[in-house]
Amino acid sequence: MLPATKMRVGMVIKFNNELYSVFKTEHRTPGNLRGFVQAKLRSLRTGSMMEHRFSSEDVVEKAILDEQEYEYMYDDGEYFYFMNTENYEQMHFTKDLLGDATNYLIPQLKVAVEFYEGKPISVELPPTVDMTVMETEPGLKGATVSNVTKPAKMETGLVVQVPPFINEGEKIRVNTTEGTYQERA
Repeated sequence: MLPATKMRVGMVIKFNNELYSVFKTEHRTPGNLRGFVQAKLRSLRTGSMMEHRFSSEDVVEKAILDEQEYEYMYDDGEYFYFMNTENYEQMHFTKDLLGDATNYLIPQLKVAVEFYEGKPISVELPPTVDMTVMETEPGLKGATVSNVTKPAKMETGLVVQVPPFINEGEKIRVNTTEGTYQERA
């Protein structure tokens, strides 16, 4: 248990017998009223967002998560298969659990899978992923870095805006939180 004022973004809490990821917090102390914490929470079960006002005296239960490293192997259209890097045990997840992370899953990618009471609840991607450009317009000779971009389709189907000098078949580094081009890999 910890005071509501100690909640931080990214923390997983148990609230109303459900798990929520803290998306945003704001500590407010209006004029002559008591302070409170306005929190935006995302349900880990449904993915829906909600806002809740905690008084500064409220306590929240921080969920104890077990994190293990898994390696992405392949998908069969319905399930995405992962292997535990320590004991080689295999596990599969649905697209619902993975969400937008499926756009960045390339074979041999190492991810952190978070478990709560033995049940997987989320998959955390590395900050960047090196991906191959499958389709894009031809590169321009002599093109230098500028604010002009063109769309490029990656091996997973993800479309990223890239500089004009990037060609098909090149490996680029993609930011997984924003889905943006970082640099050549």
